Amino acid sequence: MFTPELHPIDLMIIGGYALTMVVIGVAMSGKAHGAADYFLAGRNMGWLVIGFSLFASNISSTTLVGLAGEAYSTGISVYNYEWMAGIILAFYALFILPQVLRSQVFTMPEYLEKRFDRRARSIFALLTLFLNIVVDTAASLYAGSLIVQMIFPELAVWQIITALALVAGAYTILGGLSAVMITDVIQAVLLIIGSVVITVFAFAKIGDHWSAVTAAVPPDMLSLIRPLDDAGVPWLGLLTGIPLLGFYFWCTNQFMAQRLLSAKNTDNARWGALLAGLLKLPVLFIMVLPGTLAILIYPNLERPDMVFPTLMFDLLPTGMLGLVLAGFMAALMSQIDSTLNSASTLVTMDFIRPRRPDLSSEALMKIGRIVTFGFMLLAVLWAPQIANFDSLFKYLQQVLSYTVGPVVALFLFGTFWRRANATGAFWTLIIGLIAGAIFFVMNVVAGVVDIHFLYVGPILFVFSSVVLVIASLAAPAPAEEDVASFIWTPALYRQDTAAMAGQAWYLNYRIQAIGLIALTAAILFAFW
Repeated sequence: MFTPELHPIDLMIIGGYALTMVVIGVAMSGKAHGAADYFLAGRNMGWLVIGFSLFASNISSTTLVGLAGEAYSTGISVYNYEWMAGIILAFYALFILPQVLRSQVFTMPEYLEKRFDRRARSIFALLTLFLNIVVDTAASLYAGSLIVQMIFPELAVWQIITALALVAGAYTILGGLSAVMITDVIQAVLLIIGSVVITVFAFAKIGDHWSAVTAAVPPDMLSLIRPLDDAGVPWLGLLTGIPLLGFYFWCTNQFMAQRLLSAKNTDNARWGALLAGLLKLPVLFIMVLPGTLAILIYPNLERPDMVFPTLMFDLLPTGMLGLVLAGFMAALMSQIDSTLNSASTLVTMDFIRPRRPDLSSEALMKIGRIVTFGFMLLAVLWAPQIANFDSLFKYLQQVLSYTVGPVVALFLFGTFWRRANATGAFWTLIIGLIAGAIFFVMNVVAGVVDIHFLYVGPILFVFSSVVLVIASLAAPAPAEEDVASFIWTPALYRQDTAAMAGQAWYLNYRIQAIGLIALTAAILFAFW
């Protein structure tokens, strides 16, 4: 077993990265003059920054550790979560994103209020806060602590988590979303470079021969489409559960949607979303396959979550290790800064501003900074508890499976069914979330039933959809003028077509989406 050691050069690289992030936060703090600047970067972001920021916020430290760990234990089928993003983002860009941007909201819960009512906004905001802190921020801190503790085993987990939170919290509190998104671009580049480096060294370790991998690894572990009884990603779960989880994460989750809300216009939002989907495709080769290669290099690791740190510390030379560690820290910081900024936006805009409309934009910004610090403390307290779950990736997906069904139902029916109303939305959230909690106790805690978590989400989605339809039909229909701007119709498609008539073909988001889907299909065919 190797002993992780860092050369002073590695430490200098990591220290330089951390210092750069804080300096950017300080520099951006002087440019945030109000709520729109602080929470939505002045609604002036371009597609390139949006795309890289979406990618960096998604490919977090939890993803790096989780993807490699799942690939080590169950094979490359975990990549199904990644390629599905492009399909979901293409759907979102076509059908839902324009309506969201036209509404000029700060948060996705605020969008639900405009489509339904205040109750839907409050419930969804509370749920999002819970998921942001307990699932996203805490999991990132825990993943980071795994790496740092290998270097400094004398440090307690809570000490490491606290230090990591303070660094990420510093530039987030100071600079707001502008600082978060600018640093995300830097972090995405570091992340990609670091992942490529690990992949190259892992292949070199086994002799650069793919035949060695296919000979040593069971064929099903190198296949994306798995049988119905597969423990990782059964094919029915791929068709039902993963799209549901992906729709929640990419289209309704505040810390991802916030980047799209910051776009200067609809075109830049669409291009940024599709760029993020494109950046997800190489993840198979630079983040998933190294976990499977590790089966040949380290056949007896006790915990799958240790695959990524083991590859990093055992294979990389001085200097390169510092660069890759900086990339890992970049992924960690990107997730933490995103969720902290998102949580502060939710509290400030969904709970404080409606009750104190007299507060100035500057006052709201100050409150947002205080709230960010408070949520940082909560995440620090919860993060150590994640060690009690089997693996980091399963922790993330299981929690979401029991909670997102009613949310996805509201957004889809709210876009395509005019008759969906406030009464239906309220009872869908209440009954759907209670059903999810009961299901969680029966399936996970008590073990009364045994259903794969990828089937749980679709079951709860169908149940919530039935509740929404029944409750909506039992109450008066909403006024046409109140819902017209939120509903997708073929007329909107025709308007889009006319607007793009004089546009260069490569700027046409539909052509871009078709290209993205074609590339995705090629990868699926190659690793079927």
